[in-house]
Amino acid sequence: MDTVDSVMERLRAQCLSRGASGIQGLARFFRRLDRDGSRSLDAGELRRGLAELGLVLDAAEADAVCRRWDRDGSGTLDLEEFLRALRPPMSQARTAVIAAAFAKLDRSGDGVVTVEDLRGVYSGRAHPKVRSGEWTEEEALRRFLDTFEASDKDGQVGSRAGPVLRHPRCPSQPAPPQVTLAEFQDYYSSLSASVDTDEEFVAMMTSAWRL
Repeated sequence: MDTVDSVMERLRAQCLSRGASGIQGLARFFRRLDRDGSRSLDAGELRRGLAELGLVLDAAEADAVCRRWDRDGSGTLDLEEFLRALRPPMSQARTAVIAAAFAKLDRSGDGVVTVEDLRGVYSGRAHPKVRSGEWTEEEALRRFLDTFEASDKDGQVGSRAGPVLRHPRCPSQPAPPQVTLAEFQDYYSSLSASVDTDEEFVAMMTSAWRL
């Protein structure tokens, strides 16, 4: 295993140890580091960010990671490509059902849905922890929504620095948090790692989103 693969395995393992919100939380953390909205990080930013998470890289390791996802020769890593590579591998069947669930929610086709949209549709009946008796359906719903509502408090989950979004019907109030497809995929990539078969995962998604 080369240096970059080793770093990614260590980081992925750290995320998965935090449960279904691990990859999503890390993705949100790195998107916040991208203060200029360039969707890229240099080696120094990457090292500082990982150090905050308890993963210390030397300069050579950070440079190697940046080179792997340097798409334009600028010496910086493409943030979205890096986060995509960090997600645990998923089969085509799992990827497709996640996309289908999001598409059902994204009625306008603009690539974002609100937390309220999720609240109105989501069912936790088939969640692994509900089936095992560890959680109730209500707890599964609450925990699911909490992962998206714990945003940057700027009206949009995972958004970058910018003006506060306002509620369309009540301009004095912030807009309800929104969820992007990438955030949705981040969440389910972590949960996917705890579901053994494609059949179980597809059944869980079908039940959760009434596909």
